Amino acid sequence: MKLEKLFEKLEIKKDDFRDLHITRMYSSFVAVSEGKVIKMTEPFLEYCPLANLLYHYIEKFDSRAIKESIKEAVEEKISDFGYFTAERELSRKNIAIPYGASEMLMYALKKKEIDSAVVVCDGAGTVITDKPDIVQGIGARMNGLFYTTPIDKLIKNLERNNCYVVFPETADINQISGLEKAAELGYKKIAVTINGYMGDDLARIKELEKKYNISVTSLAVCTTCIDEKRIKKIKEHADLVWSCASGSIREIIGKKAILQVSIGIPVFVLTKKGLDFISSYSSNKKVFRDLNIKKQYLLSGNHKGKRINMGKFDSYLTEAKLPVRSEKEPRPLT
Repeated sequence: MKLEKLFEKLEIKKDDFRDLHITRMYSSFVAVSEGKVIKMTEPFLEYCPLANLLYHYIEKFDSRAIKESIKEAVEEKISDFGYFTAERELSRKNIAIPYGASEMLMYALKKKEIDSAVVVCDGAGTVITDKPDIVQGIGARMNGLFYTTPIDKLIKNLERNNCYVVFPETADINQISGLEKAAELGYKKIAVTINGYMGDDLARIKELEKKYNISVTSLAVCTTCIDEKRIKKIKEHADLVWSCASGSIREIIGKKAILQVSIGIPVFVLTKKGLDFISSYSSNKKVFRDLNIKKQYLLSGNHKGKRINMGKFDSYLTEAKLPVRSEKEPRPLT
């Protein structure tokens, strides 16, 4: 999607605000300026297992009540963690979401599976870091970021923590440019988050791997409502894919996956490189590295199989035909 379309959806003009940040929560795009929610699109979900776990006040009522709950949840992020402000929390060591991208990146950095991560931070845009606690501080409880403007104090804090802000003057979000910069800085084993909805060119990753003689693990996130053309690109090029509220991701990507992690909001692992990456999140790296990539496996807390600790949660690994669907998947409003 083009940014202009996103501004149209929200009925705002970016030049009207001194600072502006656009996130997404519970299927609603949310615009924040000067630490306040200023605009929201109508949500189309009535249920999301993750949101309902983290925010008890989001429940199934009418869309207006859900919209108010979403606003409350975003405001909670602002007040509790300083998101979208100069006081933003940047360092965190604990797990916020059982199978979150930032959690896996944190462990992969700790265990030296990767030597850097290219991620996105509100108020800074594309950021390169090799600090496990910073990658988790940036990513924990962040649902997705689609647009942001620079916050000078925040950028300085990142730089003080030896992070590289790729576009300090504009806070642009361009993960492919961030990946190239990481390679130029000398990193060799790089993980990069790619917004499935917004359209970074995943095919460029292979080109950069050859150009710089690097290894890149790609994590496709924010996939709700992406079209099948975009899904095809993700299927061809991504190593791990978060399914979010996309039934199409579950069916199209899930059928190709080697491993499905969880069933409510599955993460699909598509490549051997993806298995090596996720193995760092486990108590038994060898199990994942030895999986037969011609077979399919399910890792879930609700099924039988070989017990493995993932982060701080017990899960069970077994062979399965994928995708494994669940009644607890996100549901649209009826």
